[in-house]
Amino acid sequence: MRRSIYDEDHEAFRSSVRAFLDRQVEPQLAEHAAAKQIPRDFWIEAGKQGFLGLAIPEEYGGSEAGDYRFNAVLTEELAKVNMALPSCVGIHTDIVAPYLVHLTTEEQRQRWLPRVCTGEILTAIGMTEPSGGSDLAALKTTAVREGEDFVLNGSKTFITNGWSADLVVVAARTTPEKKARGITLFGVEATMPGFSRGPKLDKAGQDESDTAELFFEGMRVPASNIIGELDSGFIHMMTWLPQERLGSAITNISHAARILEETIEYVQERKAFGQAIGSFQHNKFLVAELVTKVEMVQAYVDQAVLQHVEGRLTPIDAAKVKWISAEVQNEVLDHCVQLYGGYGYMNEYRVTRAWRDARVTKIWAGSNEIMKELIGRDLGL
Repeated sequence: MRRSIYDEDHEAFRSSVRAFLDRQVEPQLAEHAAAKQIPRDFWIEAGKQGFLGLAIPEEYGGSEAGDYRFNAVLTEELAKVNMALPSCVGIHTDIVAPYLVHLTTEEQRQRWLPRVCTGEILTAIGMTEPSGGSDLAALKTTAVREGEDFVLNGSKTFITNGWSADLVVVAARTTPEKKARGITLFGVEATMPGFSRGPKLDKAGQDESDTAELFFEGMRVPASNIIGELDSGFIHMMTWLPQERLGSAITNISHAARILEETIEYVQERKAFGQAIGSFQHNKFLVAELVTKVEMVQAYVDQAVLQHVEGRLTPIDAAKVKWISAEVQNEVLDHCVQLYGGYGYMNEYRVTRAWRDARVTKIWAGSNEIMKELIGRDLGL
């Protein structure tokens, strides 16, 4: 089904992103996976292209697109390459950037934003903790005030960009008795004494993403590094979670659609019993169902993008598109692996890596079970 949410400017931007990926990224993908990290030269080149500052005002070096559809185009094209790219880039451009633009002081913006745009500062966000999972209100990392500083103690885990980030937006409990209303966000710079990180985590998929655990041991963070208002961190996080979940949905369906396209080409060429395996009625019917499901979810995600552009995407609608896109993505890729047969279980085949990469999408950005809990509550259940 033909999509209609993008105009000529968006498609011209898509072409520039595609050209950049063909030139700068595709030839190095094996190196990224082996290093378990996207190299800094990628970030510097992406910064030169203006891809890292889409949400950042021009006065701080950004390109200030003013239209989330440009972010969506970037995410879609990254997702066609693999799942790690939109994950790592999305953290930097779509998740951390809004905090730094909308919640910071002028001094903080001048200090951080220009180098965020150039890729000289790589960012991450520290919410998830080893014992907390999706329960952001149950944070155990603490920040105790001592004079003009706060002393941070605790840890974060599963942090995308965690091993190489220069600046981490960290959520810590500043007023324990207030529970969820006693959380504050801090801009933690990797050069601060007391900050350390564990090795790159050995994940089931997304080998290119440098996911790590972060540790804060008696780390003194100046009060001038508070992001937003004291004790308002939970509210700030809830404000920007819908965009994170929308970004996940865009990634999920774009990734699934591309792998499905490649699978259709495969079943047209692969022969068994003297004919293309795609011509067998079961496979033909299955592919017809998968294509229809992908197009249905794509239309739903596109509508969510438009709602977000207009400032009308609700947290519940973001939960819906995050949940259904992850569910359909994993269903589609599991069937794609099956259609490849034994080759679908070989890591040398892209479909296999895609299948592994996608499994986490039903867990991160709030597990699918949490998404359904939110939707159910909104229904009064």
